[in-house]
Amino acid sequence: MGFRFQKRIRLFPGVTLNLSKSGGSLSLGPRGAKLNLGPRGASGSVGLPGSGAYYTKKIWRPGSKKKRGSAPSVRKQDRLTMGFFKRLVTPKHEEDFVDGLKALHLGDELTALQHFLNAAKHPDPALMAGFILLRQKKLPEAIEQLTFAAKGGNELGTLFHKYDTDPHISIAINEEFSVHAGANPRAAMLGLVEAYQELDQLDEARTVLKGLLDLNPEDPVTRLSLAELLFDGAEENPEHIKEVVRLTQGTENDSEPEACLMLYQARALRKLGLADEAKTVLTSALRKTKDRSPELLKALRYERILAYEELGDNSSAKKDTARLFAMDADYEDVADRLM
Repeated sequence: MGFRFQKRIRLFPGVTLNLSKSGGSLSLGPRGAKLNLGPRGASGSVGLPGSGAYYTKKIWRPGSKKKRGSAPSVRKQDRLTMGFFKRLVTPKHEEDFVDGLKALHLGDELTALQHFLNAAKHPDPALMAGFILLRQKKLPEAIEQLTFAAKGGNELGTLFHKYDTDPHISIAINEEFSVHAGANPRAAMLGLVEAYQELDQLDEARTVLKGLLDLNPEDPVTRLSLAELLFDGAEENPEHIKEVVRLTQGTENDSEPEACLMLYQARALRKLGLADEAKTVLTSALRKTKDRSPELLKALRYERILAYEELGDNSSAKKDTARLFAMDADYEDVADRLM
């Protein structure tokens, strides 16, 4: 999905499940984020500078040539099939976890959910149950499962690893890249943010995002989503604007999420009456246009128009208005501003 910066930005808009090796997919949410179950090695990662987060680019597709001497592949449904004697020595919750993955692989969401709920004393099936419940809009139940999974610590991910299944939660930032989390507390917390937002429980969503920042204070995606939610509550609590300024301080313009953060930083500064400081931030953000979406660049320029006007610099404001009109004559009220 692309950003629309003059409207509310949703960084965690939903979850879908994609079983890439099978060729099938299952939606676990309206749009935006993906839980990918597949064998390791199907994609490469590219880091977001200073964030600890990454996005993926596909390296090979099923059917493409691999290096000579590699181990023969095993079909997912074969890896997830237990023989009679193996079931005799396998804990019941592991049986349900494997049967849940197999049912999900075959597209039977209801059966998969029941197996995952039966096994939900372990964080891995709880994570899966939470995302399916999120898909079904059973939000309180989803929150219960995802909260348990988020508290799983080192145990979270152990069953996925044991059965050679590698899940990823991927949050679509724009059409070019997605940021990912594996079977870890971060994945569960991303699901919790979505559930709380769907319930309009924004204070709870902010609390979860602050917990995510504790895991990785430099993650620009989490900082950006938190900045958005703080703005949503600014009318009820003006202190949120000051918190946005603190949250965005020191942001470097090294990636598109960081450029988005600079937009929020400028908006917060302008709301605090610091239009000159806002103008400086926006000018810095506009120096880089490569790998920046047109919507972001238009939003940055429009915000700078407002800053110029508050500073009484009508000449600079008019120049930016003319440039923005040339980019998009229907953007906001730029046509009226030229009259």
